[in-house]
Amino acid sequence: MNSKILLSAALVLALGIPVLAQDDSDTRPVNDSSNVPIYRVNVIARTAQAVDYRHKGDTVDLDLVGTSLMPQAHGTAKVKARRDRTTIETKLEDMKPANSFGPEYLTYVLWAITPEGRPVNLGEAQVHLRHDNNSELTTTTPLQAFGLIVTAEPYASVSRPSDIVVLENQVRPDTKATLQPINAHYEALDRGEYRVDLNPDQLPSQHMDDKKMPLELLEAENAVAIAKATGADQYAADSLQKAEDFLNNAQNDYRNHRNDKDIITAAKSAEQTAEDARLITIRKKRDEKIAQERREQQQKTEEARARAEAEAQRAEQARLQAQEDEQKRLQAEQERQAAEQARQQAEAAAQQAALERQQAEAARQQAIAQQQQLAQQTQQAQLQAQQAEQARLAAERQVQETRDRLTQQLNTVLQTRQTARGLIVNMSDVLFDTGKATLKPGARVRLAKVAGIIMAYPDLKLEIDGYTDSTGTESFNRELSQHRADTVREFLVSQGVPSPNVITHGYGEEDPIASNDTASGRQLNRRVELVVSGNAIGMNGQPGPIGNQPTPSANQPPAVGGNAGSSNPQ
Repeated sequence: MNSKILLSAALVLALGIPVLAQDDSDTRPVNDSSNVPIYRVNVIARTAQAVDYRHKGDTVDLDLVGTSLMPQAHGTAKVKARRDRTTIETKLEDMKPANSFGPEYLTYVLWAITPEGRPVNLGEAQVHLRHDNNSELTTTTPLQAFGLIVTAEPYASVSRPSDIVVLENQVRPDTKATLQPINAHYEALDRGEYRVDLNPDQLPSQHMDDKKMPLELLEAENAVAIAKATGADQYAADSLQKAEDFLNNAQNDYRNHRNDKDIITAAKSAEQTAEDARLITIRKKRDEKIAQERREQQQKTEEARARAEAEAQRAEQARLQAQEDEQKRLQAEQERQAAEQARQQAEAAAQQAALERQQAEAARQQAIAQQQQLAQQTQQAQLQAQQAEQARLAAERQVQETRDRLTQQLNTVLQTRQTARGLIVNMSDVLFDTGKATLKPGARVRLAKVAGIIMAYPDLKLEIDGYTDSTGTESFNRELSQHRADTVREFLVSQGVPSPNVITHGYGEEDPIASNDTASGRQLNRRVELVVSGNAIGMNGQPGPIGNQPTPSANQPPAVGGNAGSSNPQ
């Protein structure tokens, strides 16, 4: 920990926060049916802190402090970042009812705000108002750098936070983390998003006195009511109907005293579907507005273009008339000049014709000489091409004969096949001790014969590739395959094969040649392949299997004896 740089990072989250008095005056609904929003709030800006957990392995403890909307509230958060998930454990205390901010607010939601300003709903923080006004929530997220806030919401499935922020995370002074300062802004829904023209008796808050009704059912009723008021019956009728069907099922289950789990499941489905309907409605309304504005702007553009074109036509007519008068004056002068030019051009043409006749005769004589020279060069080039083709065919036959001869020689020792990469000599798993890189005596005899054959062709190159089956861990398989390849290389070098001509790769379980689901397939996949290439056999070699290729090793000593204590059956 002493080697880590201790930094603190503040993520400035520009957030509109409503300023509400602590009495009931700011949350009292308007009972008339006029088109006046039920609730009125002012907006101020706040800041919050965020932490980058990507380089932390330990649990980071944060405080959750109440904002001016709920100063008595407080809590803690324990954040544990792993390679692919981050676990967050929160405890909230001294919370007051969400509906104290208005009858449309029924619950609290925990949010993560990314450095790019994207809010992510981490889950509902249900406050046990009938017990101790506290809440606990454990959740996970793929995010690893974020700030935490808690907001009051009309239901848990909202996709963007409201501006009723009641808690914000606060980094403790003794928090140790490798962090970077980051700044971003995110948008919160101001209370206008839920300022629907509804009377309070149309909101589910009238049922809050029913202590047995699940909060999830209240939230579902709230979600459907807000979606309707948004206009979902016009813009998202199908989704709204599904939400109402889910809600009716939940209400019927509650009236019939069904299992709470069934009630909550149906209520959650209604809530999520209603939120989808509300978002669809908002998007379609926005699209309609944009389309109308675009049509109005296009109409204005067309009108301006028409006026400009009319002005341009009048100006063009005046210009054409002026040009016509000037052209009449100049036409006589041009005709006189044209006659003079015609006479001069006729004289020049006669002189040019005489000169061209002389040049044509000289060009004809020169062409005859060039044709004769070209015929001689063509005949000579054809002779050279025939000789070169004969030499090429002879060289190709020699290379093919050498390749076939080498293939036949190697096949007498180990199975060998010709590929685009080169001659591949296959050493099966049975030539090594089980799970180790030690060569068996029979393998040494065969490799000694291979070394003798290879040494007869000094320019040959060897690439030794080790493979395993999929049994065991990826790191163990890669290490074992590399050790086996290095063991083969060391033995060949000891037999006289030039060291610079031999490289190794350990590919582990990559590039299987058979299924790893059967014992026979796994045995085929456990192998060492010698890729033989070089100009003498007309093969320059190609890279090994496509994918993550390990770095070639030319000098790494083999780990003879394998990985002690491992149960890997390679």
